[in-house]
This record gives sequence, C-alpha cells and structure tokens, in this order.
Amino acid sequence: MLEPEIAAFVEKASAIYPSHSTPLTPPEQRALYDRYALSLTPPLPAGIEVEDGELQSRAGHAIRLRLYRSRAVRRDAAVRGTVLFFHGGGFVLGSLDSHQHITARIAADTGLDVIAVDYRLAPEHRAPAAHDDCLDVTRAALERRLPFASLELDSLQLVGDSAGATLAASVALRLRDERAEQRVHGLVLVYPMLGTEPQPPARDTEAHAPMLTAADVRRFRDLYWGDGSDGTPYPAWTIPLNATRFDALAPTLALAAEHDPLRDDARVYVERMRAAAGDARLWIGTGLVHGCWRALDSSPGVQRMHDTACAFLRERAEARTG
Repeated sequence: MLEPEIAAFVEKASAIYPSHSTPLTPPEQRALYDRYALSLTPPLPAGIEVEDGELQSRAGHAIRLRLYRSRAVRRDAAVRGTVLFFHGGGFVLGSLDSHQHITARIAADTGLDVIAVDYRLAPEHRAPAAHDDCLDVTRAALERRLPFASLELDSLQLVGDSAGATLAASVALRLRDERAEQRVHGLVLVYPMLGTEPQPPARDTEAHAPMLTAADVRRFRDLYWGDGSDGTPYPAWTIPLNATRFDALAPTLALAAEHDPLRDDARVYVERMRAAAGDARLWIGTGLVHGCWRALDSSPGVQRMHDTACAFLRERAEARTG
C-alpha cells in the first residue's frame, strides 16, 4: 500500500509525465522530463550558493558540473567534505536542472559541498560513456583538479539515485580494482539499479509498480547497454552486481522503495558486501516508490529517507575529518 502522500505524488506526477514508455524520441522525452522535474522543484533553500563549472574529460569533451554550497553551515565548519552527485534517469534522462532540489537540500542539510555531474546520455552515448564521465570526475576530485575553489576533499563521497547509483557503485568498484591510493569514503545508493535485470522477488511482485515498471528498466537498459542482439558483451565494470568481489569497498548505505521493481537490487548488493565483511546498510521505505525523492517536501517517508541519507553522509565526513 502506498503512503497517502506518495499516492498523491504519483497522481500529480503521472498527470505531468505520464509514462517512460510514451512513443517519443529521447530528446522529446528529456524535454518532457525536465518540465516535469521543474514543476516539482521549489525555490532553493536559503543560504545555498550555486556555481557552475566544467571539467575536460580524458576523451576531450567538457563535462558540466554544478556546485551547491551552504553559506551558513560552512561558517560553522563542524562537518567538512565533498559529495559528487550522479543523477538518475535511466542513463537517458536528467540534467543539472532536473535534480537540483535534491542536490541543494543535501548541501543545506549536511553542510557538505555537493557537486552535480552532467554526464553524457544514451542512446547518443552508449555504455560506458556515462560511467567514463563519472569516473573522470571522481578521479579529478581525488587529484584535486575540480574547477571550484576551497573544496574540502579529504572526505569525498558519492551519491546516486537509480541509474546514478549504478554509476556511483561502479566507480567505487573500479577504483578499488585499480588499487587507487585514494578512494571514496562513503556511498549512498538511492533506489539503485545495480544489474541489467531487476532482482527477485521485487522484479515480479513490483513489475507494474507506479513510476517505474520492470519493462521501463529493460527499455532503459537496452538504450544504454544495448539489447545484446549483436553479441557485444556489456563492459563488466559498469554492472555492480556482476562484480566478482565485494570486499574493500567504502561504507555503503542503500535506500530502497517498497513499491519498486529495483527494490531487491539494494538488498542483494548489501548482502554481498556484508558477506565480504563490508560496512553495508539497507533501508527500505515502506509505502514509497521509485523516484520519490522529489516528494521530499510532502512525504513523511521520503523525509525519513532523506534524513537517513544525510545522517550517513555527515557521519562519514566526521569520521574522515574529525
């Protein structure tokens, strides 16, 4: 059963953005998605400064970035650190603007600097384009090459929702496998997509859930990775649940929604990390749906989800810099 406030959110959202399966081209869907996101985006919290920048990728293209910084909390300096945020949208949708309410609220509610990453989108840019962009930005952060002044990079954490969580988990795994001396210090994965097929039982019991269906997941998968018909293998490092090792990873918080075909992706990932003696935590939002973070200002359940994420980020930053 949906939380009443989430049921109202789903009704409102569906009236603006009816379905991921509408017969529109990706650019048309992006325009519709951005209008939907804008309609649910309130003014930014008071005291939040916003700065745009660009990073030149290894492949030669520019990756747009946006920094959110809280003036009031920065003066207190009780918590210091930087968060890289990778937005959701099935690798096809989303932008710096589409998730700005979420990124600004993380900055306001944690005191951490939050940098949103505008990675390349499919189907124009297929796998591993989005992964490569997010890896480039994370390496630049670890090497202190980001185009923003006064960043606190002794504590670097990654946050992603949906497809963005795939990117965050993949980057952390890649850095671990490369035995990078510097790694991220915490991951928050919000209703994550961590494989190319949703994990049971939610794959079946929530196949027709509001906001995201199992068919939607597969459609986005095919647009980014391909449908496999040409025999080209998926780049192994881009699919977290296909990893052969789950040890030596940063402490991870996975937050799932009850009514989401991807719900058990979070559970399985946490179980595998715990089996490898990792610090992995699971939170499942009763009555919540995929994409519900946008209902932060109206849903008690989403507020709890957000508070749980922010508390984890503050805890990890304090552990690193305290």
